[in-house]
Amino acid sequence: MKEYKYVTLRQQPELKDRAAEWFHCKWGVPQEAYLECMELYLDNETEYGWYLCFDEDRIIGGLGVIENDFHDRKDLAANVCAVYTEEEYRCKGVAGHLLDMVVDDLKSKAITPIYLLTDHTGFYERYGWEFLCLVQGNDEPEMSRMYIHR
Repeated sequence: MKEYKYVTLRQQPELKDRAAEWFHCKWGVPQEAYLECMELYLDNETEYGWYLCFDEDRIIGGLGVIENDFHDRKDLAANVCAVYTEEEYRCKGVAGHLLDMVVDDLKSKAITPIYLLTDHTGFYERYGWEFLCLVQGNDEPEMSRMYIHR
């Protein structure tokens, strides 16, 4: 089985611009928004971090943690966001490893519970996440699923 490399942005801060561009390409959120969050993390102004997976030199997966992932439940923080795995690397444990990594990292910093907004069903439960409630996403016509990891 192929070994992938998992890092936090603090472990490799030189990846900031590349990571921000990668997340922007996946989600369409302005690159500057990612850079702003990443800089707060790298400057130790927040423990809400950024986590990446590499296959050699290629970013193949990643996720971040922010205060609120564009929804109306401002009381639910911190939020895992921008969870993405390149299509050809799906079903190989990449997202699960990243999710476990972020849960362990935040728990070690006494940040618990954490939340995740998604339209997926059945995926996050495999990694210890529980459905919490429906929330209204910003500018979204339909309600979305909010998960919690305690």
